[in-house]
Amino acid sequence: MKISARNVLSGKVVEVIAGTVTSHVRIDVGGTIITAAITNEAVEDLALKAGDEACAIIKSSDVMVGK
Repeated sequence: MKISARNVLSGKVVEVIAGTVTSHVRIDVGGTIITAAITNEAVEDLALKAGDEACAIIKSSDVMVGK
């Protein structure tokens, strides 16, 4: 897969929590959990489930930091 995003974090899906329209997909990336909110349709298209290898792909012009 070739993509333009520079931040590709490979890991394993630990949980998929389905909502009414969107799902939260939790990916363990080296001990850190990344959570992505994606459509239920995308979860179905990718056949995502716990235990799957997956990538969190982050492309953004803004990064917010809070303390």
